[in-house]
Amino acid sequence: MGAHAFPPMALHDQAMRRGPRADEKAPLHGEVLTPEEERLLRGRPPTRALRWCAESVGRGAAVLDVRPLAGGTSSAVHAVDLRDGRGVVRRLVLRRFVRADWLAEEPDLAAQEAVALTIAQAVAVPTPVLVAHDPDGGRVGAPAILMTRLDGAVVWRPADLEPFLRELAAILPAIHAAPLSAARPLRPYSPYGLRITGPPRWTARPAMWRQALAALRDPPPMRHRCFVHRDFHPGNVLWRDGAVTGLVDWASASVGDPDADVGHCRMNLAGVLGVEAADRFLALHRSVAGAGDYHPFWDIAAALGGFEDADLDAWTPADEEFLARAVARL
Repeated sequence: MGAHAFPPMALHDQAMRRGPRADEKAPLHGEVLTPEEERLLRGRPPTRALRWCAESVGRGAAVLDVRPLAGGTSSAVHAVDLRDGRGVVRRLVLRRFVRADWLAEEPDLAAQEAVALTIAQAVAVPTPVLVAHDPDGGRVGAPAILMTRLDGAVVWRPADLEPFLRELAAILPAIHAAPLSAARPLRPYSPYGLRITGPPRWTARPAMWRQALAALRDPPPMRHRCFVHRDFHPGNVLWRDGAVTGLVDWASASVGDPDADVGHCRMNLAGVLGVEAADRFLALHRSVAGAGDYHPFWDIAAALGGFEDADLDAWTPADEEFLARAVARL
């Protein structure tokens, strides 16, 4: 498991990789876009893209409704409702990888997500079903994925925390148990690269920061190799009436250590619900997964990997406390 940077698709900005802040008024990720991003990501898909959606469903299909889905800045994602040739309404999602700079570095984004969606069908949690994909964008105008749309809503602040954390923890072993296919290989996991140059100017604990940055350069041995979601957190889990109805956003899925998912979720939980909630999630996961010791590297990698020095200006005391507790366990 090398320590080089993950491809640009996974190098999301701070808003993409963290959930909403503990401040209830803070915007969710993807809600603040520049006018150019608004046009690129939320504008109506081109006619050729919608024609491809209809043709992928079958002869006689027609588009009924198209609307952008909020959240995220990595790709253009739209809900597309179609009526097929038998008169059945199909509720789908069209994802187009429209960022030219990311595609220049990683042109196989759609192909990789198609593989991930196929593997994810073995997960014992509802996941989108792949309908079609245009790996090189020849039909759509940009590499694209067409998949089924799941019911449910995202929950960040549950009314009852314990069952919420228990359900989240139970999802991960189901993901990690999905069989991999040698015939359709998925990208290997790598930690987000170290881009922070030193402790932030505001910290009173510079020695702790230097120890964290050093630890990020030294990943532990892989516990075992398995299917990982790579962006697992409450923002990608759908709920209805207290039950999980789906797990979405498989664009960053890869093959690596299962604790990469644990750390990423813990970092998001700590920022929104507090470090104690993140610790309780870990305890519940270890119980249901039957896993052993948890290496603090995964918390440090989630907290620091891929971020720039300027991103640290937005840190809260809870963010630094999460990092400090990880360093204390090294």
